[in-house]
Amino acid sequence: MKILITGVSRGLGRALADHYMAEGHTVIGCGRDPEKILDLRFGCREPNRFDIVDVAQASKVDVWHETVSATHGAVDLLINNAAIINTPAPLWEVPAAEFKALVDINITGVANVIRAFVPEMVAAGKGVIVNLSSGWGRSVSPEVAPYCASKYAIEGLTQAMAAELPAPLAAVPLNPGVIATEMLAKCWGDESKAFPTAEDWVQRAAPFILQLGRKDNGHSLTVPG
Repeated sequence: MKILITGVSRGLGRALADHYMAEGHTVIGCGRDPEKILDLRFGCREPNRFDIVDVAQASKVDVWHETVSATHGAVDLLINNAAIINTPAPLWEVPAAEFKALVDINITGVANVIRAFVPEMVAAGKGVIVNLSSGWGRSVSPEVAPYCASKYAIEGLTQAMAAELPAPLAAVPLNPGVIATEMLAKCWGDESKAFPTAEDWVQRAAPFILQLGRKDNGHSLTVPG
């Protein structure tokens, strides 16, 4: 299976990429951290490929798609994982630039990747699009209002797209659960260490994602815990 994952530099994206490559799937990934992307590139073999791409920049995503399409064709599974979280603060104290950067990656970045890669999936008549949501895309907490807003947007965006996709394609907003990542540590500090690591999480998440299909189209799902 050809699996495209955004945000593979660290966290859940890196855990998924490593797991799927170990299982023999072809993984195509992107991230913004040059050093970590180069580590992935040199540590894997073709046809896996990893590129330095900022999903917030539509033109860069379009060029990335062109190069991926030329070598791999339509992907079978697209996982929009790239996201950032704001520094915890009341909404009125979050700087405008920080709010914009979060929206550019968490919402616009997802739309950019969909716009670039999904038409080819539709033309091929196959594929599943998984947009990672969050528990904070279905509930709220103080001091993370920008992140909550972005993940509520992913829920709505994905469900609307699901109504547009022709069978047998599917789009699923997926809550990964509470995982001990850098993002969680930014919010909860040492308390985040009480939760499963990305490496533990991927053992449940990776097979769960692979079994998603048309039956799940438009359903808000959560990785089993």
